[in-house]
Amino acid sequence: MSGPAVPVVACLLLAACGPERGDARPPSAPTGVTAQAGSATSVHVMWNRSTDDTGVAGYEVHRSGKKVEDVPGERHMVDVEGLKPSTAHTFTVRARDAAGNLSPFSAEVSVTTPPRTSDDRTPPTRPERPRGRAEGARAATLTWERSTDDRGVASYDILQGGTRIHRVAGDETTALVTGLRPGVRYTFTVVARDAADNASPASRAVRITTAGAGGESGGPGTAPSDFRAVGRAADDGYHIDLSWVPPKTGGRITRYRIHLDGELATTLNWSAPTPRERVSYSLYAGKEPGITHTVRIRAMLPDGTWGALSEKRTVTLGER
Repeated sequence: MSGPAVPVVACLLLAACGPERGDARPPSAPTGVTAQAGSATSVHVMWNRSTDDTGVAGYEVHRSGKKVEDVPGERHMVDVEGLKPSTAHTFTVRARDAAGNLSPFSAEVSVTTPPRTSDDRTPPTRPERPRGRAEGARAATLTWERSTDDRGVASYDILQGGTRIHRVAGDETTALVTGLRPGVRYTFTVVARDAADNASPASRAVRITTAGAGGESGGPGTAPSDFRAVGRAADDGYHIDLSWVPPKTGGRITRYRIHLDGELATTLNWSAPTPRERVSYSLYAGKEPGITHTVRIRAMLPDGTWGALSEKRTVTLGER
């Protein structure tokens, strides 16, 4: 998929002024794009931040080949409204820098909006018992009890000061909010929404203060969970088979770092989104038996920061 070419004159004018002089390098393509139906007429699109040598100025969200949203560079999610119910929609995202360079398009993601029930005027019940904790300096975890609805809850909105900043599926009761600032007190509420776009009353407010600058960037909720490591012999030597459950960011994570014996061993980059439930990877560990290794892993969060390291696992090669 490709968009219209940038006119040569515009490129020359952009290159001749401002700090972007001579910037011809486009941003990286957005990864980890997800699309979640929020109602019969809306879809919440999320992605991981792109990188660029001079900074990302904005993102374009396309539906079925047509641009439908322009998003500022500091954001990595948007709600696309006014869609047709009971319809399959395909979304892609691309990044733009200040010089007008456009990244390649992300992988396509598809979602089908649920049917609208015209006579449904009953909103879901209010989400009860909301709780939260800071996850270091730049993230927070929120949890709540499941709402009920006569037709089913389609999604939950996370609001900050009355403004929706995040959305998760109706079968979730946990949200990891990223992209926060260190040492700031935030107020969050949760609202349930059904397919007819009826919204529940907002939950009780949850107030969270992030850790100050210089503290840990990510708390335990930003780390991969249920991390497992098992040694395995093969014809070429020994491998360490790893598996883990990604942190619940609301999107899909496509980048991880593996730390072996306290040092960065490798960075994993998936061109397509990794599974939501469990991710697996085999790390080559050499040919010599009897060596003991410690392994940990961490995920890149949607805001471009690295989450916390997982629990440590110890493996001895060749051990039965």
